[in-house]
Amino acid sequence: MATPLSADRLLSALRAEGLTVHEHDGWRTHGRDAATGKAFGPVHGVLIHHTAGHNDREICYNGRSDLPGPLCHSWLGKTSGLWMISAGRANHAGLVDLDVINALMAEKSPLPHDDQANADGNDVLYGIEIENLGNGKDPYPTEQYRQAVLWATALCRAHGWTERSIAGHKEVQPGKVDPSFDMDIFRADVRKQLASKPGKPTTPPPTPSTPRVDLSQLVAAAKADPPARQGHVTYRAGVNLVEAALVAEGLLPKKFAGDGSYGTTTRDAYARWQRSPAGGGYTGKGADGIPGKASLARLGARHGFVVVA
Repeated sequence: MATPLSADRLLSALRAEGLTVHEHDGWRTHGRDAATGKAFGPVHGVLIHHTAGHNDREICYNGRSDLPGPLCHSWLGKTSGLWMISAGRANHAGLVDLDVINALMAEKSPLPHDDQANADGNDVLYGIEIENLGNGKDPYPTEQYRQAVLWATALCRAHGWTERSIAGHKEVQPGKVDPSFDMDIFRADVRKQLASKPGKPTTPPPTPSTPRVDLSQLVAAAKADPPARQGHVTYRAGVNLVEAALVAEGLLPKKFAGDGSYGTTTRDAYARWQRSPAGGGYTGKGADGIPGKASLARLGARHGFVVVA
Protein backbone atom coordinates (compact mmCIF):
# COMPACT_ATOMS: atom_id res chain seq x y z
CA MET A 1 0.00 0.00 0.00
CA ALA A 2 1.46 3.36 -1.04
CA THR A 3 0.54 6.90 -1.96
CA PRO A 4 0.55 7.39 -5.75
CA LEU A 5 3.53 9.29 -7.10
CA SER A 6 2.88 12.89 -8.09
CA ALA A 7 3.39 13.87 -11.71
CA ASP A 8 6.81 15.30 -10.90
CA ARG A 9 7.89 12.21 -8.96
CA LEU A 10 6.66 9.94 -11.76
CA LEU A 11 8.83 11.79 -14.25
CA SER A 12 11.82 11.76 -11.94
CA ALA A 13 11.52 8.03 -11.22
CA LEU A 14 11.20 7.11 -14.90
CA ARG A 15 14.03 9.34 -16.05
CA ALA A 16 16.29 8.14 -13.24
CA GLU A 17 15.82 4.60 -14.57
CA GLY A 18 17.24 5.72 -17.91
CA LEU A 19 14.03 6.34 -19.84
CA THR A 20 13.33 9.13 -22.29
CA VAL A 21 9.84 10.33 -21.39
CA HIS A 22 7.49 12.29 -23.65
CA GLU A 23 4.71 14.34 -22.06
CA HIS A 24 1.28 14.43 -23.70
CA ASP A 25 -0.34 17.86 -23.44
CA GLY A 26 -2.52 17.98 -20.34
CA TRP A 27 -1.40 14.67 -18.88
CA ARG A 28 -0.67 16.06 -15.41
CA THR A 29 -4.33 16.87 -14.73
CA HIS A 30 -5.89 14.22 -16.97
CA GLY A 31 -7.66 11.64 -14.80
CA ARG A 32 -10.94 10.12 -13.71
CA ASP A 33 -10.83 11.19 -10.06
CA ALA A 34 -13.30 14.08 -10.33
CA ALA A 35 -15.58 12.34 -12.83
CA THR A 36 -15.94 9.25 -10.65
CA GLY A 37 -15.67 10.88 -7.23
CA LYS A 38 -12.98 8.32 -6.42
CA ALA A 39 -9.39 9.25 -5.72
CA PHE A 40 -6.55 7.27 -7.23
CA GLY A 41 -4.77 5.30 -4.53
CA PRO A 42 -3.49 3.95 -2.33
CA VAL A 43 -1.61 1.96 -4.97
CA HIS A 44 -0.78 -1.72 -4.61
CA GLY A 45 0.98 -2.66 -7.83
CA VAL A 46 1.78 -2.32 -11.52
CA LEU A 47 -0.35 -3.68 -14.37
CA ILE A 48 0.91 -4.52 -17.87
CA HIS A 49 -1.31 -4.39 -20.98
CA HIS A 50 -1.02 -4.57 -24.73
CA THR A 51 -3.24 -2.20 -26.73
CA ALA A 52 -4.52 -4.77 -29.28
CA GLY A 53 -3.90 -2.16 -31.97
CA HIS A 54 -1.45 0.22 -33.60
CA ASN A 55 -1.11 4.01 -33.60
CA ASP A 56 -3.39 4.19 -30.58
CA ARG A 57 -1.71 6.75 -28.33
CA GLU A 58 -4.55 9.26 -28.77
CA ILE A 59 -7.15 6.57 -28.09
CA CYS A 60 -5.38 5.85 -24.83
CA TYR A 61 -5.48 9.56 -23.98
CA ASN A 62 -9.02 10.40 -25.15
CA GLY A 63 -10.71 7.05 -24.66
CA ARG A 64 -13.37 5.34 -26.76
CA SER A 65 -17.08 5.88 -27.20
CA ASP A 66 -17.76 3.22 -24.58
CA LEU A 67 -14.90 4.10 -22.20
CA PRO A 68 -13.62 7.63 -21.48
CA GLY A 69 -9.91 8.30 -21.22
CA PRO A 70 -7.34 8.18 -19.90
CA LEU A 71 -6.97 4.46 -20.52
CA CYS A 72 -3.54 4.15 -18.89
CA HIS A 73 -0.85 6.10 -17.09
CA SER A 74 1.76 5.57 -19.80
CA TRP A 75 1.60 4.50 -23.44
CA LEU A 76 4.61 2.81 -24.99
CA GLY A 77 4.85 2.86 -28.76
CA LYS A 78 6.71 0.51 -31.02
CA THR A 79 8.85 3.35 -32.35
CA SER A 80 7.34 6.45 -30.71
CA GLY A 81 8.75 5.85 -27.25
CA LEU A 82 7.18 6.28 -23.83
CA TRP A 83 4.44 8.87 -23.35
CA MET A 84 2.83 10.10 -20.15
CA ILE A 85 -0.97 9.94 -20.38
CA SER A 86 -2.11 10.45 -16.79
CA ALA A 87 -0.94 10.81 -13.21
CA GLY A 88 -4.37 10.11 -11.74
CA ARG A 89 -7.10 7.53 -11.90
CA ALA A 90 -7.22 5.85 -15.33
CA ASN A 91 -9.66 3.42 -16.96
CA HIS A 92 -7.22 0.59 -17.61
CA ALA A 93 -7.84 -2.28 -15.19
CA GLY A 94 -11.60 -2.45 -14.67
CA LEU A 95 -13.03 -4.94 -12.22
CA VAL A 96 -10.39 -7.38 -11.01
CA ASP A 97 -10.01 -10.22 -8.53
CA LEU A 98 -9.56 -8.95 -4.96
CA ASP A 99 -7.54 -12.05 -4.04
CA VAL A 100 -4.98 -11.12 -6.70
CA ILE A 101 -4.86 -7.51 -5.51
CA ASN A 102 -4.21 -8.72 -1.97
CA ALA A 103 -1.45 -11.01 -3.26
CA LEU A 104 0.19 -8.12 -5.10
CA MET A 105 0.01 -6.00 -1.99
CA ALA A 106 1.58 -8.80 0.08
CA GLU A 107 3.97 -9.67 -2.78
CA LYS A 108 2.96 -13.32 -2.76
CA SER A 109 4.02 -15.63 -5.56
CA PRO A 110 2.58 -17.32 -7.52
CA LEU A 111 -0.51 -15.17 -7.92
CA PRO A 112 -3.85 -16.84 -7.13
CA HIS A 113 -6.33 -17.73 -9.86
CA ASP A 114 -8.34 -14.72 -11.05
CA ASP A 115 -11.80 -16.26 -10.86
CA GLN A 116 -13.72 -13.18 -9.68
CA ALA A 117 -14.21 -9.56 -10.69
CA ASN A 118 -15.00 -8.02 -7.32
CA ALA A 119 -12.64 -5.04 -6.90
CA ASP A 120 -11.95 -1.88 -8.90
CA GLY A 121 -8.40 -2.15 -10.18
CA ASN A 122 -8.47 1.44 -11.44
CA ASP A 123 -8.33 2.59 -7.82
CA VAL A 124 -5.12 0.82 -6.90
CA LEU A 125 -2.97 -0.07 -9.94
CA TYR A 126 -0.64 1.82 -12.23
CA GLY A 127 -1.11 0.78 -15.85
CA ILE A 128 0.92 0.85 -19.04
CA GLU A 129 -0.45 0.14 -22.53
CA ILE A 130 2.16 -1.30 -24.90
CA GLU A 131 1.42 -0.79 -28.59
CA ASN A 132 0.98 -4.28 -30.03
CA LEU A 133 -1.75 -6.25 -31.80
CA GLY A 134 -1.49 -8.90 -29.10
CA ASN A 135 -2.03 -11.78 -31.49
CA GLY A 136 1.21 -13.58 -30.62
CA LYS A 137 2.62 -12.78 -34.05
CA ASP A 138 3.08 -9.01 -33.87
CA PRO A 139 6.63 -8.56 -32.54
CA TYR A 140 7.71 -6.30 -29.70
CA PRO A 141 10.82 -4.45 -30.85
CA THR A 142 13.84 -4.91 -28.59
CA GLU A 143 13.88 -1.26 -27.53
CA GLN A 144 10.15 -1.23 -26.79
CA TYR A 145 10.42 -4.26 -24.54
CA ARG A 146 13.47 -2.82 -22.80
CA GLN A 147 11.52 0.34 -22.03
CA ALA A 148 8.60 -1.68 -20.65
CA VAL A 149 10.99 -3.41 -18.24
CA LEU A 150 12.48 -0.07 -17.18
CA TRP A 151 9.03 1.50 -16.71
CA ALA A 152 7.89 -1.26 -14.37
CA THR A 153 11.24 -1.24 -12.58
CA ALA A 154 11.08 2.51 -11.99
CA LEU A 155 7.70 2.32 -10.29
CA CYS A 156 8.72 -0.65 -8.16
CA ARG A 157 11.96 1.03 -7.15
CA ALA A 158 10.17 4.28 -6.26
CA HIS A 159 7.81 2.43 -3.92
CA GLY A 160 10.28 -0.10 -2.55
CA TRP A 161 8.43 -2.97 -4.22
CA THR A 162 9.85 -6.13 -5.76
CA GLU A 163 8.87 -7.64 -9.09
CA ARG A 164 6.13 -9.52 -7.23
CA SER A 165 4.07 -6.31 -7.27
CA ILE A 166 3.71 -6.64 -11.07
CA ALA A 167 0.92 -8.46 -12.90
CA GLY A 168 -0.39 -8.82 -16.41
CA HIS A 169 -4.00 -7.87 -17.09
CA LYS A 170 -4.56 -11.54 -17.90
CA GLU A 171 -3.58 -12.40 -14.33
CA VAL A 172 -6.02 -10.10 -12.55
CA GLN A 173 -9.22 -10.06 -14.61
CA PRO A 174 -11.02 -13.19 -15.85
CA GLY A 175 -11.12 -13.45 -19.63
CA LYS A 176 -8.25 -11.08 -20.40
CA VAL A 177 -5.27 -12.25 -22.47
CA ASP A 178 -2.92 -9.27 -22.33
CA PRO A 179 -0.04 -8.88 -22.50
CA SER A 180 0.89 -11.42 -25.15
CA PHE A 181 4.21 -12.32 -23.57
CA ASP A 182 5.29 -14.43 -20.61
CA MET A 183 4.79 -12.48 -17.38
CA ASP A 184 7.07 -14.74 -15.34
CA ILE A 185 9.97 -13.87 -17.63
CA PHE A 186 9.00 -10.19 -17.65
CA ARG A 187 9.08 -10.18 -13.84
CA ALA A 188 12.45 -11.92 -13.90
CA ASP A 189 13.79 -9.16 -16.18
CA VAL A 190 12.50 -6.53 -13.75
CA ARG A 191 14.12 -8.40 -10.86
CA LYS A 192 17.48 -8.24 -12.67
CA GLN A 193 17.04 -4.53 -13.32
CA LEU A 194 16.11 -3.84 -9.68
CA ALA A 195 19.37 -5.49 -8.65
CA SER A 196 21.33 -2.95 -10.70
CA LYS A 197 21.75 0.76 -10.09
CA PRO A 198 19.15 3.13 -11.56
CA GLY A 199 20.17 4.31 -14.99
CA LYS A 200 22.37 1.25 -15.58
CA PRO A 201 20.11 -0.97 -17.70
CA THR A 202 20.83 -4.66 -17.78
CA THR A 203 20.32 -6.49 -21.05
CA PRO A 204 16.90 -8.16 -21.19
CA PRO A 205 16.09 -10.79 -23.84
CA PRO A 206 16.10 -9.29 -27.35
CA THR A 207 12.33 -9.76 -27.48
CA PRO A 208 9.87 -10.80 -24.78
CA SER A 209 9.58 -14.52 -24.34
CA THR A 210 6.85 -16.20 -26.34
CA PRO A 211 4.19 -17.62 -23.99
CA ARG A 212 4.77 -21.27 -23.14
CA VAL A 213 2.33 -24.14 -22.69
CA ASP A 214 3.61 -27.13 -20.75
CA LEU A 215 2.20 -30.22 -22.46
CA SER A 216 2.33 -32.45 -19.38
CA GLN A 217 0.51 -29.87 -17.24
CA LEU A 218 -2.08 -29.28 -19.94
CA VAL A 219 -2.75 -33.01 -20.27
CA ALA A 220 -3.12 -33.22 -16.49
CA ALA A 221 -5.70 -30.41 -16.62
CA ALA A 222 -7.56 -32.07 -19.49
CA LYS A 223 -7.91 -35.21 -17.39
CA ALA A 224 -8.53 -33.65 -13.95
CA ASP A 225 -10.79 -30.66 -14.63
CA PRO A 226 -13.79 -32.21 -16.47
CA PRO A 227 -14.78 -34.69 -13.72
CA ALA A 228 -14.09 -32.20 -10.90
CA ARG A 229 -16.40 -29.50 -9.59
CA GLN A 230 -17.43 -26.74 -11.97
CA GLY A 231 -14.57 -24.31 -12.53
CA HIS A 232 -11.84 -26.59 -11.13
CA VAL A 233 -8.42 -25.25 -12.15
CA THR A 234 -5.30 -27.38 -12.60
CA TYR A 235 -3.17 -25.28 -14.97
CA ARG A 236 -4.55 -21.77 -15.39
CA ALA A 237 -1.95 -20.08 -17.60
CA GLY A 238 -1.68 -22.80 -20.22
CA VAL A 239 -5.40 -23.48 -20.39
CA ASN A 240 -6.13 -19.78 -20.90
CA LEU A 241 -3.70 -19.64 -23.83
CA VAL A 242 -5.22 -22.74 -25.43
CA GLU A 243 -8.78 -21.51 -24.88
CA ALA A 244 -7.97 -18.14 -26.44
CA ALA A 245 -6.59 -19.97 -29.48
CA LEU A 246 -9.68 -22.17 -29.72
CA VAL A 247 -11.87 -19.07 -29.56
CA ALA A 248 -9.87 -17.53 -32.39
CA GLU A 249 -10.35 -20.72 -34.41
CA GLY A 250 -14.12 -20.47 -33.93
CA LEU A 251 -14.21 -23.73 -31.98
CA LEU A 252 -15.00 -22.42 -28.50
CA PRO A 253 -17.55 -19.73 -27.54
CA LYS A 254 -15.77 -16.81 -25.88
CA LYS A 255 -17.96 -17.04 -22.76
CA PHE A 256 -16.33 -20.38 -21.93
CA ALA A 257 -12.76 -19.07 -22.20
CA GLY A 258 -10.49 -17.37 -19.70
CA ASP A 259 -11.44 -19.14 -16.47
CA GLY A 260 -8.38 -21.41 -16.49
CA SER A 261 -10.48 -24.57 -16.28
CA TYR A 262 -10.14 -27.29 -18.94
CA GLY A 263 -13.76 -28.37 -18.61
CA THR A 264 -15.88 -30.52 -20.86
CA THR A 265 -16.65 -27.65 -23.24
CA THR A 266 -12.95 -26.95 -23.71
CA ARG A 267 -12.22 -30.65 -24.13
CA ASP A 268 -14.91 -30.93 -26.83
CA ALA A 269 -13.57 -27.82 -28.58
CA TYR A 270 -10.05 -29.22 -28.55
CA ALA A 271 -11.34 -32.49 -30.00
CA ARG A 272 -12.80 -30.49 -32.88
CA TRP A 273 -9.39 -28.89 -33.36
CA GLN A 274 -7.76 -32.34 -33.47
CA ARG A 275 -10.24 -33.51 -36.11
CA SER A 276 -9.77 -30.40 -38.27
CA PRO A 277 -7.28 -30.45 -41.15
CA ALA A 278 -5.28 -27.65 -39.51
CA GLY A 279 -5.11 -29.59 -36.25
CA GLY A 280 -3.92 -32.79 -37.91
CA GLY A 281 -7.09 -34.53 -39.07
CA TYR A 282 -7.02 -37.05 -36.23
CA THR A 283 -9.72 -39.64 -35.59
CA GLY A 284 -10.65 -42.03 -32.79
CA LYS A 285 -8.54 -41.69 -29.65
CA GLY A 286 -6.38 -39.19 -31.46
CA ALA A 287 -9.30 -36.78 -31.33
CA ASP A 288 -10.48 -37.28 -27.75
CA GLY A 289 -9.83 -33.72 -26.59
CA ILE A 290 -6.67 -34.67 -24.67
CA PRO A 291 -3.89 -32.58 -26.23
CA GLY A 292 -1.03 -34.28 -28.03
CA LYS A 293 2.26 -32.59 -28.80
CA ALA A 294 1.73 -32.38 -32.55
CA SER A 295 -1.78 -30.94 -32.47
CA LEU A 296 -0.84 -28.53 -29.70
CA ALA A 297 2.25 -27.35 -31.58
CA ARG A 298 0.07 -26.67 -34.63
CA LEU A 299 -2.30 -24.60 -32.50
CA GLY A 300 0.60 -22.71 -30.94
CA ALA A 301 2.18 -21.95 -34.30
CA ARG A 302 -1.06 -20.31 -35.42
CA HIS A 303 -1.68 -18.40 -32.18
CA GLY A 304 1.67 -17.40 -30.75
CA PHE A 305 2.69 -19.86 -28.06
CA VAL A 306 5.31 -22.60 -27.90
CA VAL A 307 4.96 -26.07 -26.45
CA VAL A 308 7.35 -27.45 -23.86
CA ALA A 309 7.34 -31.02 -22.60
